[in-house]
Amino acid sequence: MYKKNRAMKALNRRVILWMAVCLSTMLCVTIIVPGLLVKKISPADPSTLSESQNLPVQATEQGLMVPVYLTKKDTIETVPLEKYVKGVLAAEMPIEFELEALKAQAMAARTYVVRRALDQDYSQVPVNDALVTDTTAHQAYLSEQELQEKWSGKAYEANMAKLDRAVNETKDMILTYNHQPINATFFSTSNGYTENSEDYWPYKIPYLRSVPSPWDAKLSPRYQETVQLSYKSLLQKLGVTSIATVGTNSKGMKVLEWSAGHRIKSMTIGGKVFSGREVREKLGLASSQFAWKWNGSQQIEFTTYGYGHGVGLSQWGADGMAKEGKTAEQIVTYYYTGISIEKAAPFIKKS
Repeated sequence: MYKKNRAMKALNRRVILWMAVCLSTMLCVTIIVPGLLVKKISPADPSTLSESQNLPVQATEQGLMVPVYLTKKDTIETVPLEKYVKGVLAAEMPIEFELEALKAQAMAARTYVVRRALDQDYSQVPVNDALVTDTTAHQAYLSEQELQEKWSGKAYEANMAKLDRAVNETKDMILTYNHQPINATFFSTSNGYTENSEDYWPYKIPYLRSVPSPWDAKLSPRYQETVQLSYKSLLQKLGVTSIATVGTNSKGMKVLEWSAGHRIKSMTIGGKVFSGREVREKLGLASSQFAWKWNGSQQIEFTTYGYGHGVGLSQWGADGMAKEGKTAEQIVTYYYTGISIEKAAPFIKKS
């Protein structure tokens, strides 16, 4: 009996020990597995990005490397930062512009891509392993081959020399606010003023303030444009059923509020309220400052002033300032209120 009791006690101890091990294992699994699940689904955790998503932001001895998705060729071209800026400059601004205007654009373009890299922002890129496309969804960009096709002979040599100078004389220079790269938005032509950011986008940015830009009207071929739309097309594009077609400020179409940049902030059309931006984008207008008149009851004519969203640096305004002897530094600090100019290198960590 004694031996039997001892055996039973030993068995009980082994059972208890086995149960304790199982319970401990179960507790560990309960604790660890939720952690793994959170790791997989948390979008805020940088370590949850796929390997391909992490690849675009690279810094080497050459500095930041920018992978650009070339949409027409369906390929990715990875180039050093300064070469990328040169390709953007060639695509975004007429080569005939004054050197100081080109330098101002170079600083804005460089700031844009550095900020995007630091934010690991891959939005609107349709493929993995690229940081930007070569379209205006980000910044227009021309590759070396495209530049050779665009220009030839002496024109190519002269234009490339001018681009090189604009890029080299602003090398590594970016625009900052409170020691952070700014959202360096730019556009083609103002209506005489730039726009406050919150009057076009749903957020207020302290350095994107409305300032006069009187140079555009005299210089830009896109300052004033007129387009015509049929009554039927107007209804379809705006999603309204009918519009009164008498007068410019009839019950059919009426401006409710103007922005600080002298653009339409809100208006009513066919009983619905639209922002000026909505009307511009739905109708494909050049600007959100526009006037209209009816040609009979079946056709409307819109006249726009300026070209683009109007926020930030006006490219034709920059050229006008440069023609008056203003430097690139004076141009960017005029269009971007309260900013500083700093070196990009300290912001970019080598991989």
